[in-house]
Amino acid sequence: MTRVLIAEQESSRYLHLLQAAAPQVQWLDDLQQAATCDIWLGQPDVLAPLLRQGLKPDWLQSTWAGITPLLASDLPTDYRLSRAVGVFGQVMAEYVLTYLLAHQRQVLGRLASQVAENWDERLPGTLRGLKVLLVGAGEIGRQIAAFLAPFGVVLHGIAREPRALEAFADVHGMPALAEQAAWADVLVNLLPDTPATQDVYDAALFARMKADALFINVGRGVAVVDEALVAALRQGQLAGAVIDVCRQEPLPPGHPFWDAPRLLLTGHTSAPTDPTAMVALFLDNLGRWQRGEDLRGQVDFSRGY
Repeated sequence: MTRVLIAEQESSRYLHLLQAAAPQVQWLDDLQQAATCDIWLGQPDVLAPLLRQGLKPDWLQSTWAGITPLLASDLPTDYRLSRAVGVFGQVMAEYVLTYLLAHQRQVLGRLASQVAENWDERLPGTLRGLKVLLVGAGEIGRQIAAFLAPFGVVLHGIAREPRALEAFADVHGMPALAEQAAWADVLVNLLPDTPATQDVYDAALFARMKADALFINVGRGVAVVDEALVAALRQGQLAGAVIDVCRQEPLPPGHPFWDAPRLLLTGHTSAPTDPTAMVALFLDNLGRWQRGEDLRGQVDFSRGY
């Protein structure tokens, strides 16, 4: 009988869903049983310590899109690893749309005006014609683009190489990032955490952006030089920033993000994992694993995603 370890904060919900869908599998949520399971399903931060203890599955299915804790240099890479794909696009797109609208409708500014008892007659902007740059045109980036396109935004993307993608007017390679940042009204970072994507958003990059532009980071915190972003906001080089991911989480007391002007923190909540969608992905991959096929979201350890 196939034995699967579940290592999730919501393990009871996963157990309920999986037992109903695949009763022929033995589902375990006791980490002490990890050595007896060929397959692990769960959070990278919970499973990485098991790997560090010398335990290892044949296949590990991450419930996160990001798998950084599993890529530490002291951890093995001779097993199959897949990350969560196809489960975050909708909620991530809703997050991006929320803050595009909030920015164009000046929601936070109007709230400040209300607190000050100031009648705010500034005219709002619109999404139609808004120039949005999605830096990272992978699976999630493409779903966000498809979600935003009906609102009339002009979408450009940044990928490893230029190519034509549906819903995008243009997709450029990484060397064009600075040029495209200067073009954008809104820049959305979706890059994964790899050696090539660290410190991408530095002082030089922020200096290229429009003074009325919005920066949104839903990728990884290591892509942003924190001090450079804070300086850009304080010097009026950016209209605002929405930061969901940080280099250190939770953000420590005293970090300059806490009181940076026009910076909103959302506490890494942009795209929570939906257990129902995650279970559907896992069961599909379980069938693929049993048939010896490639897995959806299979990680190339040499690339880091």
